[in-house]
Amino acid sequence: MDDPYPSYHLLAQISDVSISYLIFNSLLFILLLVGSALVSGSEVAFFSLSNEDLGNLQEDQSDKAKQVIQLIEAPKNLLSTILILNNLINIGIVTLTTFVSWSIFGMNATGIVIILIQTIGITFAIVFFGEIVPKVYASKASLQFSMIMAPSISFFGAVLKPISLFLMAMSNLIEKNIQKRGYSLSVNELNHALEITTEDTPEEERDILKGIVNFGTLTVKQVMRSRMDITAVDEDMDFHELMDKINKSGFSRIPVFQETIDNISGILYIKDLLPFIERDEDFNWNDLIRKSYFVPENKKVDTLLKDFQLKRVHMAIVVDEYGGTSGLVTLEDLIEEIIGEINDEFDDTDDVFFQEIDTNTFIFEGKVSLNDFCKKLELDAQMFDEVKGENESLGGLLLELNSKLPKNGTKIHFEEFEFTILAVDARKIKKVKVRLIGLDKDSTGAFTD
Repeated sequence: MDDPYPSYHLLAQISDVSISYLIFNSLLFILLLVGSALVSGSEVAFFSLSNEDLGNLQEDQSDKAKQVIQLIEAPKNLLSTILILNNLINIGIVTLTTFVSWSIFGMNATGIVIILIQTIGITFAIVFFGEIVPKVYASKASLQFSMIMAPSISFFGAVLKPISLFLMAMSNLIEKNIQKRGYSLSVNELNHALEITTEDTPEEERDILKGIVNFGTLTVKQVMRSRMDITAVDEDMDFHELMDKINKSGFSRIPVFQETIDNISGILYIKDLLPFIERDEDFNWNDLIRKSYFVPENKKVDTLLKDFQLKRVHMAIVVDEYGGTSGLVTLEDLIEEIIGEINDEFDDTDDVFFQEIDTNTFIFEGKVSLNDFCKKLELDAQMFDEVKGENESLGGLLLELNSKLPKNGTKIHFEEFEFTILAVDARKIKKVKVRLIGLDKDSTGAFTD
């Protein structure tokens, strides 16, 4: 039979619980909630310390500052300690409120009251007072908050170390398994993510970020200066002829060859000539030639950059599969792939490879690399991979598409591109007009369908 006075009996059960019991558990609940708030705030405080904050801690000789630095130096251990401690406190809150509810309403109690207390009330208290509020405060006062919590976190880090070590071992095992699977984002996915997350970023910074993302995908052949554009000297040249060529070139390093450019014997550093500029034409300058560094065409530019750093060189000779000279690449060429063109006082800014006629029409030199062509028009760097063959220049691409050397005025079509040959000699395409058909620029300046 249903109870005709449920509210009366509910009040009777509550009255059976002593006031001291309720006060004690209420204070314990508040204490646990404060502990949860402090630990949650610690997570944000420690991991949002800026370089300036860390510098201030290094200058501060107090024990708390030293404890903060020690905790930051072991981030995995710090994070595991905070997460374990926070979860233990939250479990304690839920357990405490469950037993209090059972004491008041009985272990078989059900209904809307229990649901409101346990599910909505406790969840709200933990999320709002134990997570949101302390994290908002800690993000604004990370240095002060971390110094306050450093002794407590250090103490519990030592107490919970066995559990932390176990969890970190499991984490490392999972991380190794993920690495073995070789999971990685594609360059296109990274570029797409970059577009989404940098809408308000200045264009110069966005270009640098794109350069960093695409840097590891480039090969030396894509960024090198072709052999046709290399300024090199014959080792049989007399000293006066050599100095005249150096003065006209403006380069600080020049390759030296024996008989043909396919036989590079070394690199001449112009600074090595400075003590001997008054010598006569018979001066044996060959003794100043330094050993050259050779790299294959398919070497990745990120690996080459590391080699430049380790070997302390700024220039490499690019060789093809037969050992012949294919081109030349410098440290400046690699850096330009990230930050854009670098022009110094010796660069001929009038000798540009690019001219914009209107929003959809451009003129390029045939020797421009496909990589630079795509960067100028903000196109996908891999869009010509299936049709370019072994070529890395715009002229080489058009020869591949046309199957023979075209004449002046010849039009070559490829997808949304119309290429018109403006200048050609007996061996190569010199100048090309490019018209984009059916493509418009979006708000960022990139071409879209």
